[in-house]
Amino acid sequence: MKEIGEFLKSSRINNGVSIEEAAEDLNFSVTQLENIEDGNIRAFKDVFALRELVKEYGKYLGVETDSIVDEFNDFMFEHTSKISLDDILEARRLANQKDQEEKNKIVSPYTRIRTPKIRLDKIKIKPLLITIIIVLILFISLFTWFHNQNQKDVVSSELMGEKMEDVYEFAY
Repeated sequence: MKEIGEFLKSSRINNGVSIEEAAEDLNFSVTQLENIEDGNIRAFKDVFALRELVKEYGKYLGVETDSIVDEFNDFMFEHTSKISLDDILEARRLANQKDQEEKNKIVSPYTRIRTPKIRLDKIKIKPLLITIIIVLILFISLFTWFHNQNQKDVVSSELMGEKMEDVYEFAY
């Protein structure tokens, strides 16, 4: 990365552009450009954003951006492939430790902790309500149908118990 930074710095100087002028034209901070020129990749949190900064800086200086991006990608591949497993595990341990510290953070009783409210979504309630109403309607319909069937059976059994002539007498 130092080679890329030195190349960009020499291109900037050859073009007669000050670092402040380049930062203003690119809407970058002066420290970002200084870190790129010094090859300080640790000053950047995101490697992809750094690659875009290098690409934009190279385009601004009139340098072939494809070769710079390829060189940057090669550097990042070499740099990341040399990271040992112990370093990766240590970084993971530190991240977990940081998360644990935030969980165990002491909170004043006077501050309000914002927790997400548990709300039932109206969309979930509507199908449940509709299902309950349909089941109630079916239950009531079946109850009245069975009740009417029992009433018809009682009436027909009473009629069957009497003589058929008596039934016909009522019909006249």
